[in-house]
Amino acid sequence: MSVIPQIPSSVGFTSNFGPFAPAVDYMVDAAQRSVLFWDVMRQRGNQYCEHLAQTAPHVLDYEVELVVDGRQFDRPVNYALVRIVPPQGVEIDSARRPFVVVDPRAGHGPGIGGFKADSEIGVALKAGHPCYFVGFLPDPMPGQTIEDIARAEALFLERVIALHPDADGKPCVIGNCQAGWAVMMLAAIRPELFGPIIVAGSPMSYWTGVHGQNPMRYSGGLLGGSWLTALTGDLGHGKFDGAWLVHNFENLNPSNTLWSKQYNLYAKVDTEAARYLGFERWWGGHVNLNAEEIQFIVDELFVGNNLAAGRIELSDGAAIDLRNIRSPIVVFCSKGDNITPPQQALGWILDLYEDIDEIRSYGQTIVYTVHETVGHLGIFVSSGVARKEHGEFSSNIDLIDVLPPGLYEAVFDAKSAETANPDLVSGDWVMRCEARTLDDIRALGGNDAADERRFATAARVSERNLAFYRTFVQPALRAMLPPAVSEVMRELHPLRLQYALFSDDSPFMAPVSQMAEHARKGRRPAAPDNPFLALQEAVSRQIVAGLDFWRDMRDAWGERMFLSVYGSPLLQAAVGIDPADTRPMRRAGKSQLHRALVDTRISELKSRMTAGGLREGLVRAMLYVGMARAAVDERGIEALRRMRGASDGARKMTLTEFKAMAREQFFMLLIDQEAALAAIPGLLPKELEARRKAFGMLREVLSAAGEIGGEVPDRLRQIAGLFGIDAPRAKDDKVVGLSSVRTKAS
Repeated sequence: MSVIPQIPSSVGFTSNFGPFAPAVDYMVDAAQRSVLFWDVMRQRGNQYCEHLAQTAPHVLDYEVELVVDGRQFDRPVNYALVRIVPPQGVEIDSARRPFVVVDPRAGHGPGIGGFKADSEIGVALKAGHPCYFVGFLPDPMPGQTIEDIARAEALFLERVIALHPDADGKPCVIGNCQAGWAVMMLAAIRPELFGPIIVAGSPMSYWTGVHGQNPMRYSGGLLGGSWLTALTGDLGHGKFDGAWLVHNFENLNPSNTLWSKQYNLYAKVDTEAARYLGFERWWGGHVNLNAEEIQFIVDELFVGNNLAAGRIELSDGAAIDLRNIRSPIVVFCSKGDNITPPQQALGWILDLYEDIDEIRSYGQTIVYTVHETVGHLGIFVSSGVARKEHGEFSSNIDLIDVLPPGLYEAVFDAKSAETANPDLVSGDWVMRCEARTLDDIRALGGNDAADERRFATAARVSERNLAFYRTFVQPALRAMLPPAVSEVMRELHPLRLQYALFSDDSPFMAPVSQMAEHARKGRRPAAPDNPFLALQEAVSRQIVAGLDFWRDMRDAWGERMFLSVYGSPLLQAAVGIDPADTRPMRRAGKSQLHRALVDTRISELKSRMTAGGLREGLVRAMLYVGMARAAVDERGIEALRRMRGASDGARKMTLTEFKAMAREQFFMLLIDQEAALAAIPGLLPKELEARRKAFGMLREVLSAAGEIGGEVPDRLRQIAGLFGIDAPRAKDDKVVGLSSVRTKAS
């Protein structure tokens, strides 16, 4: 027999209550929503239990095929490489470079990079790229280390490259959050395996931030360093429960954790349940790490901040230097991200390089984009972000790959009826890469010398506290704690309990399913203009405001405490930090060998300025004129792609060959612009008609992005003189059609 009476659905049910009708409507609605809310909690608990029972749980929304199992390696790891099976109707171009998405192992299970159609994997598939995914199992292999994982991922990339021998470029690798720094480390060790690298929401410079805005960076110092990490690993009998990492994330925004997330479900339970359960399936999929893995991460990265400084060494003694990376690096971050703010995502650039010329001397191309509002998780899961930023990166990855070395910001403009040459735009946005300097990174904010000393002091204190713990506490704790106790402690973690307690295994939830079924049959939502709904929203806003106020007070207190304690000259001197030192604490060292190699390369390029033919001369001229714009538009690159190889009847160059040639011509212009320009006539054919045709191609590419203006017309006339043809008239410096390009390229 039903425990909830069936409520009539007729309007007349509440009409008899006169002025009390809105109150009765609201009470009926609120009661039904409460029952439905707890039913969703029950489903969430069941989903959690089912997820834990799976051998390889994930949240990918795609069928996959296992390619390589990392558990079979000589140094086994709990990672695997899978191929994404394209959904029906999605066409894959085998000639396009493959994409490899690596998800973070930061407390949650794998799959967030492809858990819906509008995702990183989804937009890459839509752009025609073969896609692969690197995931992991809930428990690590005994003894596996961060270095073992890096070596395994190198084997994964080798396999992907072998499977696509005809691809027009090495794989594009996407590293989300903590996978970003792992991908960057591997790219520094094995640069030959990588095409463009996209690091999304990845903390790379852990000390950097802005006072009053980035509280998470103070956590290590406020807890006394990494000794608590070691303690947690010992309590877990050699395993670190990833639920503690999730717990740290949730503590950053208590109003969302304690109220908003659940309230939004309660307020919109008729429409929100599916989305809520989909996200909770990932958020509650807690995984474990070996104690050695998390200790490395905390000591070397979070507290030590050693990555950008080149102070992390492999087991063979080799240091990881991010300047060894030869692939373009795309950094995607957001001002709304309270876990990886832009300063932490981009600060490593300032740690490594003095200026743009030094970036160029290493042949590095760095592209960044800063979203204004999206939060940390939105970088990976937001449909809008996937369709815009990730979609544009996927569609224009070849543009990024051929950019001249330097620092750029990716800017996105909506495609409209006024957009010039819209057929050259692949999506709904036009991506433009604008040249930037290190001052643009500094303008985002960062540490001063006093802050650097504080964080360096915190790192020294952490080292001493960890040594004390390992000497006096760890041996006794390990001897006394049996494995069974560790397992019970893991099961009783508050985050795990909040799922398990509301599953069908709990006797308290037994009647909820039947009650929810009756509530759905007699569902009577209150009218949108019901005054009690407005009151409910007002109360919710007050609760959120109160929790936000408490969070702000807590964070402000933590910041003041950190700055005061670790800013003490006495403590700094005690741990070996000079209180008067104004030098950067983690600036990467300079290499005399690199300087010698650059000098050798300069001499080689000077000797080759007269070498080549029409293609070299055309690209050199194009780069010279384009430098006046200080930006590269996707339409120009698309026009260039359509005509690539058609300039002199020679075979079509591969993207790799074209990139190498374009970079060589760019460096020649940087080294000695006057000599490089003077050599152009000698690279061109003698026939006037051939030179006219080549110059026409040049103008087509330059005009693809719209009207030619600024200094560009002057440079174009200068190039016309070098080509030995009449200089274009000013009135011709407008948008031109691309029909001739299409004809010649076809």
